[in-house]
Amino acid sequence: MFGDRNNVLIEPPAAPATPVSGLPGAPGSADGEIHLLDRLSVLYRYRKIVLSVILVVMVAGTVQTLTTTAEYLSTSTVRIDDDRMASPGFQMNAEYIYGEAESQLATEMEILRSRDLIKSIVVPLDLANNTEFNGQDPSPNGIGAALSSMRARVMRPITALLGGGSGEGSGTAAPASAESATDARVDQLVSEFLTHLKVDREGEGRLVAISVESRDPQFAARAANTLAQTYRDQNLRRKTGQLDATLDSLNQQIAAIDKRIGERRQQLNDYRRDENASQLADPSALNNMRLTLLTEMTRLTFTREQAERDYNSIKDVSLNSPDIDGFPSMSNNAEVLRLKREVQAMKTDLESKRQANGWGPNHPNVTNQLAAISQKEAELESARKLVVTSLNRALMLARATEQAQRQSLNEVERQQAELSTKGIGYADIENLLKADQNTQTQLVTQRSELSVQSTSTRNNVSIINTAIVPPRPFRPDVSRNLMISLFIGFSLAGLLAFGLDYLDDTIKTPEDITRKLRIPFLGLVPSVRGDKQPVLSGPVPHDFGEAYRALRTSLVFTSGGESTRIITCTSAQPLEGKTTTACNLAMVLAFGGSRVLLIDADMRRPGVHKALKINNTVGLSHLLVGQARVREAIQRTSDPNFCVMTAGRTPPNPSELLSSERMKQLIANLKQGPFDWVVIDTPPVLAVTDAVILTPLVDGVTFVLGAEMTRRRLAERAVQMLMVSRPKVVGAVLNRVNFDRNKYYYSRYYGYQYKSYYGSSAGSTAKV
Repeated sequence: MFGDRNNVLIEPPAAPATPVSGLPGAPGSADGEIHLLDRLSVLYRYRKIVLSVILVVMVAGTVQTLTTTAEYLSTSTVRIDDDRMASPGFQMNAEYIYGEAESQLATEMEILRSRDLIKSIVVPLDLANNTEFNGQDPSPNGIGAALSSMRARVMRPITALLGGGSGEGSGTAAPASAESATDARVDQLVSEFLTHLKVDREGEGRLVAISVESRDPQFAARAANTLAQTYRDQNLRRKTGQLDATLDSLNQQIAAIDKRIGERRQQLNDYRRDENASQLADPSALNNMRLTLLTEMTRLTFTREQAERDYNSIKDVSLNSPDIDGFPSMSNNAEVLRLKREVQAMKTDLESKRQANGWGPNHPNVTNQLAAISQKEAELESARKLVVTSLNRALMLARATEQAQRQSLNEVERQQAELSTKGIGYADIENLLKADQNTQTQLVTQRSELSVQSTSTRNNVSIINTAIVPPRPFRPDVSRNLMISLFIGFSLAGLLAFGLDYLDDTIKTPEDITRKLRIPFLGLVPSVRGDKQPVLSGPVPHDFGEAYRALRTSLVFTSGGESTRIITCTSAQPLEGKTTTACNLAMVLAFGGSRVLLIDADMRRPGVHKALKINNTVGLSHLLVGQARVREAIQRTSDPNFCVMTAGRTPPNPSELLSSERMKQLIANLKQGPFDWVVIDTPPVLAVTDAVILTPLVDGVTFVLGAEMTRRRLAERAVQMLMVSRPKVVGAVLNRVNFDRNKYYYSRYYGYQYKSYYGSSAGSTAKV
């Protein structure tokens, strides 16, 4: 770390430098990280405070738990269904909206908390005589009384400020009458009961838990059950009362609509009478009649046309013509057919007899037979004539019937035309009548449904679980309170520890040196119990000696020259161990085989001779004032490589002596002298300027910082004062490090838990 005399000034780096020891990942390096163990080390450092806070909080929580009056909680569960679900015939459909059901449930829960409902159970529960609610409950003792009193004192001015207060001298008027006083008393009981009541929803269903807290377990169960039953009964009465009121309203509406329907019907009758149009009552009758007449008219027309065809085809044909028998009217006439067969039979019989008997034309039998045949043919002609006459009569009848039917159809059509004009006003009255009848039907239906509901005993509120007497109190919960106390204790202790650590801005770790002071870190020295100035010449702990050996290694392997290297040891303020560090550093260099001279330049408060237990008769002050020579001021020790120059007699002007030419000449001569190392112990930087005066004359400065002793601001100020004199190199040694106090940190970054593996027994002074 310390170069030779030709080294130029090394300015402090802009960023935290890597430790001189070369440890990778050391705190303050660019690749360093903040680990959880680094935070836990804070708790370990303040472990006594942490344990004390946790213990105090646990004791306070235990006392509070043991002095808290036991309270019991009893719960009754009710089910509140939707009003429509309690209605007969209700079915879930698209009209059932989830949001409406949830809103109704929230409303019912507010009713359970309502003051009017609580007032209805004040008398059944006899709250006026219950000391827990009437204000006559004895005050709690112990810590509970103290907390209650403190809370009352804090809340009294706040209540008076916000609400105007109601205590003495507030100007509040007394109740005007006994009734108002009673109401105020009931309101007070209700308010107190509400503080003991909890109404919560269970899960996502429609179950509601009614919980009552009380110091009396029997009262808690009775109050929860009474409230649930009262709410259920009042809900049923409220629903029944609403239905009765609705039924009365429906009956009034139905009576009014019945009267209006009668008036509408009378208007229709008067209109039909005034307009002489009875068919207006049933316009479809005329239409049906017209359709019937029209159908019959079609049939009669067809019949008439058929009769005309039959008669016209036969009227001009001769009755004796052979073709006359080809007409259907003739061929289908039974009389004509009979006579025609008889004539034919008589002619056949006459012809057979003439041939058989040989009768001539004038034979009497022939003559008689011919006369008979002529008579039959005359009858046949008369029958045929009768057929023609009947066809003519049928035609006349068809024509007359068709004409009569046409007249009837025309009459119906005329009546329909008249009704179309008269029916406008009639239809208006009839539409009003139908609307009233529809309204009547709806109202009657609603009345029927409500009548069924009013006579039904179904209620949308039902008690699922009745409250039972709780076997054990729910408050205080010992395990819960102890866990809370433990959590609070840990939290407060952690906050206090980290708060103290934040407020403590002393230099504690190598990371503080490299990051905050921005100077190289040489090494650290552990603290030694009991001995204020432990030196390596006596019995010291193993890790103490190893710390100085590591410091020696840093100095030896980082120095680049072969000439004498002169370094100073200083600190920011007194009592940081700079004299002890200078002595031990000089001795450990001598133990390593180097020739070392230790000079005590702290002529104001010299301490080297005390630490090494040597005399201080002649020293540096004598040399600088010319009262002694160098050989006379230097004392040898038991180690041939280690020499000491004490401070000598305290002069009146130490700073002037250190800045004198003799001091400069002394240092120049020492650089050319027989020593490999010259270690100069100087006063603290912030106390006097002696160290700053010597800084430009030496090769380096060892800046000693007492762990958890020097505040950051002071250390920064001291470093700034040293930098003013432009030193070649400044390196820091962290002294008096309490490894036990910062165990996690130093174990993580420096592995000090393994130092004892190769350590010798306590008091070892082996020289290396």
